[in-house]
Amino acid sequence: MIFDVAAQSLTSKSVLLPLEQLLGDCIGSRMPEVVVSRLNSEVASQAAAACPVQALRMEEQDGMRQLLLDYGKCTGCGHCIEAGGGALRAAASGVPCGVARRALVRCWNVETGNDITPEDAALDAAGKRILALLGRALNIRQVDAGSCNGCEAEIGALSSPYYDLERFGIHFVASPKHADMLLVTGPVTRNMEEALRNTYEATPSPRLVVAVGACGCSSGIFQGSYAVSGAVDAIIPVDGYIPGCPPTPAMLLTGILKVLAKQKSAL
Repeated sequence: MIFDVAAQSLTSKSVLLPLEQLLGDCIGSRMPEVVVSRLNSEVASQAAAACPVQALRMEEQDGMRQLLLDYGKCTGCGHCIEAGGGALRAAASGVPCGVARRALVRCWNVETGNDITPEDAALDAAGKRILALLGRALNIRQVDAGSCNGCEAEIGALSSPYYDLERFGIHFVASPKHADMLLVTGPVTRNMEEALRNTYEATPSPRLVVAVGACGCSSGIFQGSYAVSGAVDAIIPVDGYIPGCPPTPAMLLTGILKVLAKQKSAL
C-alpha cells in the first residue's frame, strides 16, 4: 500500500498556494465568526455561556449590550457555534492577527449587530507589500516555551512544498544568535521562563517577537496553572500575536507579515 501512496504522490499535479490565497485564510482553524444578520441578545448570551475559556463574553457599557470575542483566548472548540443559533459559524477568513494584544478582540452591539471594534491603522493588509517587506531574508528561531506541539506541527507545515515559506525569503535557524525574529509557542512554564529570557537576550537587536497560539497570546486553557508563569508578553516584549489552537500555516504567515509591516513603518 505504501508504494501506491508514493506513486500517487509522484504522479499528482504540483500545487503551490499563491500568496493572495494565503493571506487572511483561516479555514481549518475552527475559529468562530459572527453572522451579524442573526445576532441578537438571546443567542449572544447563549453562545457566551457555552464558551469554556471566556473568550466570548457579554458586557454592558454606556447602556449598550456588547458581545466581545477575544481570539487570543479562543481554542476553536466549537461550543459557541453549536449554541449560537446560527449567529456564529466557522470562519473562513477575517480572524485577526495583530501587532497589539487588543487587536485580537472583536466587539459587536448585540441589539443592532453593528461591529464596534476600534479601528487600528496598524492592521492594514500586507498582501501587496510582501516583496517590499522582505527586501532581505528573515531568519526565525522557533521557541517552545511549554507547548503541546500542536503549534509546532503547523509551523513545520510552513516549510512543506504546499506552502513553501522559503520562497518569501523566510528561513528557520537553529540559533537565536542568527535570528531576526523569535516565534514563541505555548504558555511560558516556570521551567522555561529563564530559558526564554536568555534566548531573547541572545537574539541580536533589532529583534522581533511573535506570540503564537492561544497559549502564547493569553496562556489559553492553562491560564492560572501553578506550573505556568503566564503568556509570552508577561516574560518578554512581544511585537505580534497570532491566535488559534493551533493557528493554521496561512494564519502564521499572515501574522508574521503584519509584524514586518509594523517594523517597516517604524523605520
